Amino acid sequence: MLDLINDIVHPEGKYGRDGYARHLARRGVLENAALALEAARNQGIPVIHVVVGFTAGYPEWPAGSPVFHSAKDDGRILLGTWATRPHDAVKPADGEPVIAKHRISPFYGTGLDLTLRAQGIDTLLLTGVSTDMVVLATARDGHDRDYAVEVLEDATGADGDEMHAAALTVIGRTARITTVGEALAPGSAR
Repeated sequence: MLDLINDIVHPEGKYGRDGYARHLARRGVLENAALALEAARNQGIPVIHVVVGFTAGYPEWPAGSPVFHSAKDDGRILLGTWATRPHDAVKPADGEPVIAKHRISPFYGTGLDLTLRAQGIDTLLLTGVSTDMVVLATARDGHDRDYAVEVLEDATGADGDEMHAAALTVIGRTARITTVGEALAPGSAR
């Protein structure tokens, strides 16, 4: 579950108002991510939630980043606030790890790889936003760490169709593109 946080996916979120919420709602991304979450839990597949954000005072904020340039000045994605909590449709259950990250890739500067390996995970089923940022970075970084990677296309999204489609084209070079139904069909061998 990648960056399915209120500030990005909720219509009242700051990034949500920038186009993400509209695109995700039109494509049913949150509903599909919730289906994936439920199916994974029912099948005993470990679930890890990743949230992007910065701590109070923004000490981790990369001043020169075109991606995060407005976060500090606009008070966006502050960890521990409504903005960086996973949306209610995909909120973590007790015991599900939540990994906070300060960059695009959830592998950069976090304990994600250790958490995955400690649980014996060798396949990543990716859902989240945005396809062109965190999903792409996770797919590539996961590939380079020898994980099998599947992107659940119907449970991912961007700020528009064009960027989503372009990202999937690139991702398809290092990961398998599937859907929630294909990847998590009852009785699938996971």
